Amino acid sequence: MDAKFCAQDIIRCDLCKDRVVQMHCNLCPMNLCKDCVVEHISDVSKKHDVVPLALRRSKLVYPQCLTHSEENCEMHCEDCNILACSKCVISEKHKRHHFRCLQDLMNSKKESIEKERKRLKETVKSTFEDIATDIETQLAEIDGKYEKLASEVTTHGEEWHQEIDKVIQKNKEEINKMRNQHRDALNKHLNNIKKLVVDIKQSILETEDILQSIEVIKSLSYEINSEKFTKLPSKLIVMFPVFTGNNNQDQCSQLFGSLSPLSLIIEEHGYTMKTPDAVFCPPVKPLLDEPELITTIDTGSDRLFSVACLSDQEIWARGGDKIMKLYNLQGKLLKSIQTKSGNIPYDIAVTRSGDLVHTDPISRTVNIVKNKQIQEVIRLQGWKPYYVCSTSSDDLLVTMYSGENEHSKVVRCSGYTEKQTLQFDDKGKPLYPSGYLKCISENRNLDICVADRDAHAVVVVNQAGKLRFRYTGHPSTNKKSFYHFFNKKGSSNFDPRGITTDSQSQILTADGDNNCIHILDQDGQFLRYIDNCDLQSPFGLCVDTKDNLFVAEFRGRVKEIKYM
Repeated sequence: MDAKFCAQDIIRCDLCKDRVVQMHCNLCPMNLCKDCVVEHISDVSKKHDVVPLALRRSKLVYPQCLTHSEENCEMHCEDCNILACSKCVISEKHKRHHFRCLQDLMNSKKESIEKERKRLKETVKSTFEDIATDIETQLAEIDGKYEKLASEVTTHGEEWHQEIDKVIQKNKEEINKMRNQHRDALNKHLNNIKKLVVDIKQSILETEDILQSIEVIKSLSYEINSEKFTKLPSKLIVMFPVFTGNNNQDQCSQLFGSLSPLSLIIEEHGYTMKTPDAVFCPPVKPLLDEPELITTIDTGSDRLFSVACLSDQEIWARGGDKIMKLYNLQGKLLKSIQTKSGNIPYDIAVTRSGDLVHTDPISRTVNIVKNKQIQEVIRLQGWKPYYVCSTSSDDLLVTMYSGENEHSKVVRCSGYTEKQTLQFDDKGKPLYPSGYLKCISENRNLDICVADRDAHAVVVVNQAGKLRFRYTGHPSTNKKSFYHFFNKKGSSNFDPRGITTDSQSQILTADGDNNCIHILDQDGQFLRYIDNCDLQSPFGLCVDTKDNLFVAEFRGRVKEIKYM
């Protein structure tokens, strides 16, 4: 067999297509045999750099200068923001300009591209693949669940007389129709996810190709778009129909029973991006070097403790009286709600559906405002509720304190049901020391974050209640006031009052004694302070969907701050 057509053929000359390659032109680029080198370099319209094959790709390929066609650009003029050759550098046009080596620029850009490739390959791709696997699992379970549903209908129908056969058949037809709707919806959702996975894989291939390339312009022209695949798709939540039987045999067509409708819910933030511990994923939104004060709202209250975002344009505020007030960002009072008991609400929160929740330690209740009517959600015995937050699953997390035995705990409630209690760590020691000053928030990674003013610490546990870390302040030497930051004994006086989290899973806590906000990453690492917006005794915190921070100051003002 001719060696040229062998499956394991050696590299052949790109010019003659026959002889074995010994040389390589870095600038063209082409593989050449020795006999074809002379013919190749005879083309004087181009520059050539012919080297032995073993030395190929050893030199960078620089772009040709647009001004001096016989020269290659190896520098970048920082003042003009253009590529420059050696003649450009010494020309009058670029006199006293600052230049940077293109190789350094390329190396820096390739570092960013490598991070992008690593993020796509190790985090984003696997997250989307897991989402696709989850939907495939749901598809695999559809027949079994619907067959069980159909069996329930059949079993119930056997207990009835022959005249209800038509009713049974009608229900089965509805089941089949909903089964098809369910499968079609999931298949459509799955196809969209798989298309995104294909796009991610293509981006990975593109970044790998650039990282292997020696062409400078390829690296410089690549546009890094970290946010492109960061936004996760909407999650399709399907509520399986439930068959409800009726044993009253009068008017069988009406009383036999009915199926609940098929429920297809699109949940915008249903998925969470995986963040492997071994891989550092930089935040999509970097922190501003200098946070900006956007708006100041004067509530007129002489004491202000809590603030909660109803929307990006409206906020609830709770002061030292029994009235909870809704303001727009122009400071206009839109609505006032008085507590049903006449007691002062201790904390407020807004549910995912937009309902206002408040705690009442005196009556030992947690209350919700629906259609201007206040309803009790929880009434306690022996414990008093103080701080509250609404979770991504629309549960309520409530901090509670028992004054009699001086115990503190966090309780997760769903409707009127207590689902989880967090009180002790793995060694049986209290997670939260005695006291009731414990503001609470749920992070995007489902961690439960408590600003424990009694312990001078931020205490963070995971969804299962296992302690992740305690943050007790950051002894920074960059604080503006030595007096504010240290007490008389010279020890750190961290005073965490309010707490909230943002879209990057960053934790923000108000430090009342030091008139600043601490920003931590999701693992408790200090990132920076917000202390330049003339904050005065900050208490409650919340963030809107744009990651703008709202700070309730004790003297009655709410400040909106842009920090990302």
